[in-house]
Amino acid sequence: MIGIEFIESHLPARKRIALVAHDHCKGFLLDWAERQKHRLADHHLLATGTTGMLLEKRLGLPIESMLSGPLGGDQQLGARIAERRVDLLVFFWDPFEPQPHDPDVKALLRVAAVWNIPMATNEATADYLLGSPLMNQAHAYRIPDYDGYLKARS
Repeated sequence: MIGIEFIESHLPARKRIALVAHDHCKGFLLDWAERQKHRLADHHLLATGTTGMLLEKRLGLPIESMLSGPLGGDQQLGARIAERRVDLLVFFWDPFEPQPHDPDVKALLRVAAVWNIPMATNEATADYLLGSPLMNQAHAYRIPDYDGYLKARS
């Protein structure tokens, strides 16, 4: 069996940041985003449906909204990550409440890990990511060499 090799890619200085929150965590994400508004304003923001609507109203910043998570928004963001159109994921998920779309949530977290994008699943980690010196600069990182993988298999 042939495994995946890795190649170097680059994250841009202006990141495309996906913002997601489960229902019981939306208030936490909204409060966090308001505190981080000055940092978030420098980047392109995406969100799942309801979260995006709430963020846009609260922050007064443009938010590109997908469908609601349970209606396919998590999958839309996952596809964007796989297409290398999302650079960072902030996902305030609720570890105490079972989610009817849990397989979609797991798939989103998995694809973010596969494509090696920075990911925060709680407020403290999100603060660390946004406070990183790498946040506002382009930098190299490692991603799967999917083209090489396809060539090796043919």
